[in-house]
Amino acid sequence: MGSTDPTKSADPTKPVEPNAAGDGGEGAAPEGDELGKIITEYETKLGEMRELILRERAEIENQRKRLQRDLEQARKFANERLLGDLLPVCDGLERGLAVENADTKSLHEGMDLTLNALLKVAENNGLKAIDPLGQPFNPELHQAMSMLDAPGKAPNTVVAVMQKGYVLNDRLLRPALVAIAKPAG
Repeated sequence: MGSTDPTKSADPTKPVEPNAAGDGGEGAAPEGDELGKIITEYETKLGEMRELILRERAEIENQRKRLQRDLEQARKFANERLLGDLLPVCDGLERGLAVENADTKSLHEGMDLTLNALLKVAENNGLKAIDPLGQPFNPELHQAMSMLDAPGKAPNTVVAVMQKGYVLNDRLLRPALVAIAKPAG
């Protein structure tokens, strides 16, 4: 059996008037007030969101400026530790140059001590020497300058080092200049 409710239509495609009786009851005014409150609430939330976005943008800009300043400081003082470690080497060289009447032996000893101090500083900062004498030629670490007859040595073996190479933290800084054994024949 059918419903007798006047707010429900028998045809679902036809709109139903909320107050079909036309008694001017509670339909119009409360909806407008409620809608106004919702709009006001959303406008307030929108204002809060805009303010939050502005604060977040300002914070991001401040972080960017701080990062830029820190990066500039890092670049400016990147070699500070290395140069600080080199100061005793420079002091040793200056003391050696200040000696007026030094013989060859003491000059040699002073240069040897200074070289050892310099190599220790370099090693502490990630520098390693490449001294490939007797090793197979490696084009990634060595630069062949000549080929020599070397009886008893395997072909392409390093038989002489003209200049040591260096690796800085596992990255080639300078290849070793070498002479390699010629193939027999």
